[in-house]
Amino acid sequence: MKPFRTLLFYKYVQVDDAEEFAARLLEFCREISIKGRLIVAPEGLNGTVSGTPEQCQRLVDFLEADPRFGGIDYKTDEVDEPSFQKIFVRFKPEIVHSGLRDPEQINPMKETGIHLKGADFLQLKDQEDVVILDVRSNYEHQLGKFKNAITLDMENFREFPGKLAELEHLKDKKVITYCTGGIKCEKASALLLQQGFKQVFQLEGGIIKYAAETGGRDFEGQCYVFDNRIAVAVNTVNPVTISRCRICGTPTARMVNCANPECNDHFVLCEPCGDQLHGCCSAACAAHPRRRTYDGTGYYQKGEQSFVNPAAAHKRAFNRRRQEEA
Repeated sequence: MKPFRTLLFYKYVQVDDAEEFAARLLEFCREISIKGRLIVAPEGLNGTVSGTPEQCQRLVDFLEADPRFGGIDYKTDEVDEPSFQKIFVRFKPEIVHSGLRDPEQINPMKETGIHLKGADFLQLKDQEDVVILDVRSNYEHQLGKFKNAITLDMENFREFPGKLAELEHLKDKKVITYCTGGIKCEKASALLLQQGFKQVFQLEGGIIKYAAETGGRDFEGQCYVFDNRIAVAVNTVNPVTISRCRICGTPTARMVNCANPECNDHFVLCEPCGDQLHGCCSAACAAHPRRRTYDGTGYYQKGEQSFVNPAAAHKRAFNRRRQEEA
């Protein structure tokens, strides 16, 4: 048994005092010294935290004492060290940013796709009339995805509504959505149903719970997670590596942020290329005067921020490359 735990959890539920509750939750997390990132919104709660078993249980007890947050499905990983260095609890308009804040547009509390346990997903996924849809962002599915899954070219989930036209030809299929822990699928499946898809399912608990239930069969590569670990191996049955170093093409699951802070691109980089380019995505970034010291992890603490925003990093890097090409 490892000394620490990492908990991934969410619940869509009406929270009328969301901003006030976020402040109370932050105070409690500081009191028990647990680390992580939590979002509270009028539509619910979303969080990943890490600490000792005792700290994690105290947080669970605190949430369970509030009837609104009873019955949460906690996905638990045992870890050698905490997966976060700081604690953040933030009030936001949504717990997953879709840009659709009108409950009439999308409301996972009213209708979502049929939830599938891991065994049910395994039974359905290879049938001829079934489509597996990855609703995560590019940097996530580039690192790992289910075999034969359809992926979408998007930097952030808020782009998902704009991708629905690309899926029109699948309306007669059984569509199974999946994501890391299940939270994005609630909105994605709700939106698909609203747009006329008739047979919509979602992988209950996402990749993390599926791996715990089935050994992760047919998940190719590693699962991207939003904490200091960046990537976790979830397939113990038939694992493969699908991500490749951007510089040399070597298969690797190492994701880093470019050591040039003005780029900060989030990308796959093998160890030899990382050493050669000092953790940068290009020779130009390696020569940048503000280049950060590369310690082999490609993770850079920034003030009070305990995690990297990959979508923002991608956007900055894209804009930088476009300016260079102009």
